[in-house]
Amino acid sequence: MSELSHVDREGRARMVDVSAKSDTTRIAVAAGELRTTAEVVALVRADDMPKADVLATARIAGIAGAKKTSELIPLCHQLALSSVRVEFGFTEDTITIEASAKTKGPTGVEMEALTAVAVAGLTLHDMVKAVDPAATLNGVRLLTKEGGKHGHWERPAEQIPVETPTFAEEPEATTEDNAPEQISDADRRSAVVLVASTGAAVGTRVDTTGPVLADWLGGLGFSVRGPLVYADAEIDIGLADALRFEPSLVISTGGTGASPTDATPEATLAVLDRELPGVAEAIRQRGTAKFPLAALSRGVAGLAGRSVVVNLPGSPGGVKDGMAVLEPLLDHLLAQVAGGGNHDNK
Repeated sequence: MSELSHVDREGRARMVDVSAKSDTTRIAVAAGELRTTAEVVALVRADDMPKADVLATARIAGIAGAKKTSELIPLCHQLALSSVRVEFGFTEDTITIEASAKTKGPTGVEMEALTAVAVAGLTLHDMVKAVDPAATLNGVRLLTKEGGKHGHWERPAEQIPVETPTFAEEPEATTEDNAPEQISDADRRSAVVLVASTGAAVGTRVDTTGPVLADWLGGLGFSVRGPLVYADAEIDIGLADALRFEPSLVISTGGTGASPTDATPEATLAVLDRELPGVAEAIRQRGTAKFPLAALSRGVAGLAGRSVVVNLPGSPGGVKDGMAVLEPLLDHLLAQVAGGGNHDNK
């Protein structure tokens, strides 16, 4: 049986000596959720809480918490973090939290990612307690980690707490006595919004497209994760992140142009099993009808397993055109991907 690393042979607490370990890139992703009321979820999404700007406050708190992990947990090493991200998603009565931490060094960043989730979740609790003092922070857990001697680790599906579903997990059925109304297939669908923007990733600009997509998808009955914001150079990591829980739909915005840093189409093609060229072309055509430069978008669409992936331009107008094209297609497209749908010509 493996020994506890922070306990010596005499049973005393110790800080592990990592000086002999080599420096490697270390990444960890953790998640959790604040279970509350549908009223609170609606207020947070509308930014209409008594304490305003709930998600921005919780995000900053989570990042600050990750940076102070060694001060909060006695045996953790001080790390030079190169990146901390905190993102939120929504279900009917839950605000989901996901945090990733990255460094290059001799030890991992699992505790930093977990601390970011915990502190962000506690901040959410503080922000919503006036409306729902009974809110609960659940399922704080490590999802994946990279780097070091053991390389890649991912939480087995059976180890994910049943009572705290992940972003892509369907809600459990309740007993007959308190069963809710029947949930339609559309209500169970999950979506991820992914933003490719170096400026938004480093905080020098505000992303205006991701929230629009998240609100639109939520209005269509999707459980939405994100927006996940990644720099253009890391969009391949962002796609892997977005596809981790096999959502029904991933919509990206940005990085589709001809700039040397625009890499979203190439990263997307690398994960697609089949393309849907007609979808991408319809989005381009709708854009060029009003704005000729929309023809420069190189966005693609296709299937990664059973997840539909669609690239949209990074402009508000391009996103609006994409939503207009996708809305009448989504039900039929997702039904086909799931093995249903009517294939007859009308």
